Amino acid sequence: MRRGGRVGVLGVGVDRITAEELHAEITRLVRRRDGVVLNVNAHCLNLLHEDEGLRDFFGAADVVFCDGAGVRLAARMLGDRLPARITYADWLPRLAALAEERGFSLFFLGARPGVAREASAKLRASHPDLRIVGVRHGFFDHRAGSPENEAVVAEIKAARPDVLLLGLGMPLQERWLMENHRRLGVGVALTGGAVFDYASGGLQRGPRLLTDNGFEWLARLLVEPRRLWRRYLLGNPLFLARVLAQRWREGVGSRKTRKT
Repeated sequence: MRRGGRVGVLGVGVDRITAEELHAEITRLVRRRDGVVLNVNAHCLNLLHEDEGLRDFFGAADVVFCDGAGVRLAARMLGDRLPARITYADWLPRLAALAEERGFSLFFLGARPGVAREASAKLRASHPDLRIVGVRHGFFDHRAGSPENEAVVAEIKAARPDVLLLGLGMPLQERWLMENHRRLGVGVALTGGAVFDYASGGLQRGPRLLTDNGFEWLARLLVEPRRLWRRYLLGNPLFLARVLAQRWREGVGSRKTRKT
């Protein structure tokens, strides 16, 4: 595993990794081919808590990086730390700069029709040498073996991108990648959630006062309350309760170990 190792949060190992170290890992994986890089936040960990198969997929991933202030808080509550929160709304331009500098080709898959294409146009405007070899919206039949799914897999395989960026939303993007990544022939696949909505300008971030101080979830809730109220108003307290339960279990276990 990487130099920093992993922090265990609700049964998922999250890498102690900075953006610079993540760039180095992506470069290594592109050269090796068949890499998987996943992002994780509190909502994702709530989903994984109920899905053992997906937890195993995260455990086998090359990199799992922190994309949420709640995960950093959980690490501190558990007596550990994560060095950085890497969120696509901030990080995508740096990823594009890395790809442009190294000559990596990209394929965008996800979001509503036209959104990923608009995102690619905006990235090319600021990174003119960026190689985007394919763009495909995420509205297709994702079932394994379906004609539409097979056509998407074939399109990606024919393009042979160094970096596949998925924006299908959690947990669909992780399940789709789990079922298909061995057949894609990409250098490295990354999950990005709403990455294309942000990059296209279709989804605005909240005030910096919120996004820079651990309240990105509140900013998103203010922008999309009807869609996200359950995720945050119910999910965040549930996540906190589960982390506290893990802290208690580990505390009890360590006390028992000291006694024996």
